[in-house]
Amino acid sequence: MRDGCDPIRVITVDDDPLALELHRAHLARAGGFEVVAQCSGARAAVVALTRSTNRADLALLDVTMPDGTGLDVLRHVRARGVRTDVIAVSGVRDVEVVREMVALGAVQYLIKPYTYPLFKARIEAFREYHRRSLAAGRTATQHDVDGMFASLRTAQTTPLPKGLATHTLEQVSSALRACGTCTAHEISRRLGISREVSRRYLEYLAEIRRAERRARYGARGRPQTEYLWNAEVERH
Repeated sequence: MRDGCDPIRVITVDDDPLALELHRAHLARAGGFEVVAQCSGARAAVVALTRSTNRADLALLDVTMPDGTGLDVLRHVRARGVRTDVIAVSGVRDVEVVREMVALGAVQYLIKPYTYPLFKARIEAFREYHRRSLAAGRTATQHDVDGMFASLRTAQTTPLPKGLATHTLEQVSSALRACGTCTAHEISRRLGISREVSRRYLEYLAEIRRAERRARYGARGRPQTEYLWNAEVERH
């Protein structure tokens, strides 16, 4: 049996090479994790997860891939007795998909795009869950079980960057999604907030790749910065 001092072995699965490299970089930054395989599709993920020499503690699993889904992967590997823990990492927000992923053993569901602090919170929560499960051994007490579940719940309260509020972020996101492309001034008029506040939230959305910045050229003067809602991230 491996002990709590060993690095947590991770398989990352995503059809976007950039996402795979981002996962690797974030895991390295968090420390204590070892990427043992990177897979760009569902078939490759099934092979990696069922290979005994590659047995991992955790899989970061995308939901939508060209050759299958994360659900397909989990159904196949669970049928073969693979008990690797899974954190789903996807832009898919369909509640039924989330429910199915959880039913198949996903311990966390991280929605793209995400910030490093949010990723770190999820991965640190898993680290504590993993540590507690190893410490409990084969027979857990009620205290052990409560501690394992509590460690996973601690990641759900990760705050936004200082000065940003969840409710306002949702309002700005909804307004930008509705209009497709807007400037900070246009969003501020829609929501009745100051232009500076509007710009701060739009910049945050751009930082986490929920929005894209573009230059809007008018008849005269400097070009304005407009923000385009990035619908693509919600399809992965």
